[in-house]
Amino acid sequence: ITEGIPKQGTVHFCKQCERYLQPPGTWIQCSLESRELLALCLKKLKASLSKVRLIDAGFIWTEPHSKRLKLKLTVQKEVINGAVLQQVFVVEYIVQSQMCEDCHRIEAKDFWKAVVQVRQKTLHKKTFYYLEQLILKHRLHQNTLRIKEIHDGLDFYYSSKQHAQKMVDFLQCTVPCRSKSSQRLISHDIHSNVYNYKSTFSVEIVPICKDNVVCLSPKLAQSLGNMSQICVCIRVTSTIHLIDPRTLQIAEIDGNTYWRHPFNSLFHPKQLEEFIIMDINRVHEKKKGAGAGARSNKHTLAEAWVRKTSELDTDHQFFCCTHLGHILNPGDLVLGFDLANCNLNDEFANKMNPHSIPDVVLIKKSYDRTKRQRRRNWKLKELQRDREAPDTDDERQYQDFLEDLEEDEAIRKNVNIYRNADIPVESDTDEDGPPRISLAEMLEDLHISQDATGGEGAEM
Repeated sequence: ITEGIPKQGTVHFCKQCERYLQPPGTWIQCSLESRELLALCLKKLKASLSKVRLIDAGFIWTEPHSKRLKLKLTVQKEVINGAVLQQVFVVEYIVQSQMCEDCHRIEAKDFWKAVVQVRQKTLHKKTFYYLEQLILKHRLHQNTLRIKEIHDGLDFYYSSKQHAQKMVDFLQCTVPCRSKSSQRLISHDIHSNVYNYKSTFSVEIVPICKDNVVCLSPKLAQSLGNMSQICVCIRVTSTIHLIDPRTLQIAEIDGNTYWRHPFNSLFHPKQLEEFIIMDINRVHEKKKGAGAGARSNKHTLAEAWVRKTSELDTDHQFFCCTHLGHILNPGDLVLGFDLANCNLNDEFANKMNPHSIPDVVLIKKSYDRTKRQRRRNWKLKELQRDREAPDTDDERQYQDFLEDLEEDEAIRKNVNIYRNADIPVESDTDEDGPPRISLAEMLEDLHISQDATGGEGAEM
């Protein structure tokens, strides 16, 4: 009764991704002796099994590297005068290697269908480091085929346009940016009307980073509640957060507003100068101007006399208003920008009344960096990417970003911080030192060692 049923067959297996071919063109993941693999093998006999009734099917054990699969089948068939015969027989399949299309593309280095080019035209990459941590936290790098680092940003390569579009949507939700897309025709089959495109998405992040001093256009400053045109960027999340150091007035600017009324950073971080606080007075009550917006509760307004540490032998002092009154005391070192002795090359700043431009804008308190690095008992994860040659400036910028995380709780909430077991835990009771991240905010880094299963390939 098994006449006409083939006793031998072939199945195709891709070694790279370990999938089996289910004709005509689907590749599926099956483990040995699984129900999926059994169904795949029986489908090859479907036509010849139509004349008999299949009762039972199962695998006979074969050595895993033998490239053979053996199926034991039990069939029944009605013969003369209603008599039913049952027979057991074995079908042997030979496993042949064949590379699937996806692996073929990867080997041919022609594997991407879409690329997302993320760019930010700034000297400091703080926003990029923050974005990298968000991508890691939300696991959006899992579908990428390759991540390439270039001068102004990163390129993310994808095997499908949908994955790239998902990444662009995520970027538009997490950082202020604008995007453009284009596609290029690679090939076209006129018979089946199939087009093969490569898509490119260009995402430009606003060129403003944390701790930048910016000069707003008069129209934008007025629309934000009559703020001063000279403001400090205190953080960049999905919007740009600005604070007016004279009045503590705060405002948020999203990407659309920025591209309608663009403004630039007046200085780059290398122009930060160190000042020493000679005298400081907290300003408790300041009358609100007409139409003024919300004020920051986390900062304290203060009036300070400061002197450059490079000019301590002179009597030259500067008077300024600052939003850092809650952390500054006489004798403290603070980083800031000197507007009194610089050439401002900015279209809005050049048109301002010179009396309304402050002499000095203080940005952040200065701490001993080597001491901070030595006491830092936490770490961050990084994206695996094709890097250019590492630059010493990149390392300095990364340290700046780590310090920002220690100082800013709002950004820290969106980042996964892992405990560094190599550095001993110190008490958090040091009040005078730089801000630190508490142990409660750290995650334990998961390490899966081979010893847990008794070596590679051993039984659990």
